[in-house]
Amino acid sequence: MYRSHTCGELRIAHVGQRVKLAGWVARVRHMGSMAFVDLRDRYGITQLSFNEGYDQALLDQAAELGREFVIQAEGHVAERESKNKQIATGEIELIVEGLTVLNSSKTPPFTIENETDGGDDIRMQYRYLDLRRDSVRANLELRHRLGSTVRNYLSDQGFLEVETPVLIKSTPEGARDFVVPSRLNPGEWYALPQSPQTFKQLLMVSGFDKYFQIVKCFRDEDLRADRQPEFTQIDCEMSFVERDDILEVFEGMVKHLFESVKGLSFDSFERMTYDTAMRYYGSDKPDLRFGMPFVELKAPGASQDLISGKDFVVFDSVESVLAICVEGAATYTRKQLDALTDWVKRPQIGSKGLVWCRVEADGSLKSSVDKFYDAESLQAWAQAAGAKPGDLMLVMAGDLHKTRKQLGELRLHVAAELGLRDLKVFKPLWVVDFPLLEWDEESGRFHAMHHPFTSPLPEDRGLMVTAPGEVRANAYDLVINGVEIGGGSIRIHDRGLQAQMFDLLGFSPEEAKAQFGFLMNAFEYGAPPHGGIALGFDRLCSLFGGSDSIRDFIAFPKNNSGRDVMIDAPSPIAAEQRKELGL
Repeated sequence: MYRSHTCGELRIAHVGQRVKLAGWVARVRHMGSMAFVDLRDRYGITQLSFNEGYDQALLDQAAELGREFVIQAEGHVAERESKNKQIATGEIELIVEGLTVLNSSKTPPFTIENETDGGDDIRMQYRYLDLRRDSVRANLELRHRLGSTVRNYLSDQGFLEVETPVLIKSTPEGARDFVVPSRLNPGEWYALPQSPQTFKQLLMVSGFDKYFQIVKCFRDEDLRADRQPEFTQIDCEMSFVERDDILEVFEGMVKHLFESVKGLSFDSFERMTYDTAMRYYGSDKPDLRFGMPFVELKAPGASQDLISGKDFVVFDSVESVLAICVEGAATYTRKQLDALTDWVKRPQIGSKGLVWCRVEADGSLKSSVDKFYDAESLQAWAQAAGAKPGDLMLVMAGDLHKTRKQLGELRLHVAAELGLRDLKVFKPLWVVDFPLLEWDEESGRFHAMHHPFTSPLPEDRGLMVTAPGEVRANAYDLVINGVEIGGGSIRIHDRGLQAQMFDLLGFSPEEAKAQFGFLMNAFEYGAPPHGGIALGFDRLCSLFGGSDSIRDFIAFPKNNSGRDVMIDAPSPIAAEQRKELGL
């Protein structure tokens, strides 16, 4: 055998034992008549000791070793004179009595240590080397632990894991599909699944009343830190359930993950309607690790207007003026306030400006609009915002929808500046009662807010005829720390209602039949009430690992251009292949 123990296994209790180790040379230290080699494998590092007084030939062999050589070492375990408390094996070393080089190595293009000198591009090009680093390996170990915990939890809850097809039919809703030409059916194409949505609904029709799958999905969309062209989700569906049944099961699963993996316990997750989230945080995925809810100084339907009639044209001419109160931030300097103003004026935010008002330590108020608003007016602002001495109010104005979004971005930015987005704090939240439909001006039709199989709330079903834009969906998202971890809904299980939904989305009966006829037909054979959820597994891993990027938790990720620079994909295919495929 190549090894009797791993490089992370030996302890003081093994002293005197004869063992074999195998792994990669992490470091070689020559010290005159002695040499020390740090031998690394997936499990840890063990120090190998060579001494000329013991065996000059072995010492000469050690002198030939380079970083990342693959070697086998045999010897006896001894207690180290100089112990290393930074590693688990730091009390012992292996006195080498036999050494075999299993494979040599070129000098790596970057240092394979936690604090590496390799940039993102070079590390992705040599990802197989990057994966040798402890920090990267730990991310994948966390991913494995989360995945096995999910599987065990759902299996214990009576869920059955079922694999669904990867080559499916392209549908017009959602993001762009990745498509695959069919050689056996010239001119026809498969699509890679954006989600197993219709298949899991068909499994419910089949009587598999609790399904799950940790499944690869594919979307041809623009990339960012929390997106990849191929990603993994925890996909689930249940029959004979209502919304609260699903929330209870998957809230339980997420609590179990936190307790099992991070040792954290939670009471019931907060629930918030979509309208409330947008009104007070400007986002359907609010970060609740800190406060700063919006205050409506002026807004359509608001109970008060603390703004108008003061001859400040900027505020008088807009439909909404919103504020946040930043606790303890009255110490912001003029330079810092100007920097915030410049930040909101960036094209990514698109605001025309920012007004500020601070409550001094003595209770007096100072603002950037003192010329228009007297102390009494500013005091009314402070009272509405709950601002105390030492607090700072930041105010933005404009179209209601746009201003909410802009102020929401500013809220997150300020919280990050103040260190309020603590990676060790977790605030889970269910957002419910989303709009079923959203109007798209460009196409002149409604689009499904989630997907076309989402059921309306029972009490809103009548509005699908009279006021479709006001219908709320029986849908829900799980949000943790401002990140949408997953979402789902109660599905439509009635053919007539599904046909009505397709009609609202602008499908002709012929188009609906061509795209989804198989599902509509299935609904005629006893479809049970059902619903489900899909959780982003990559996002869940990055959340638990304290990172904003899901790439750190994927073994072989794509870069921001959707390329795998390690294997150079995508790449051209041979002319013969194109000919076979009719391309």
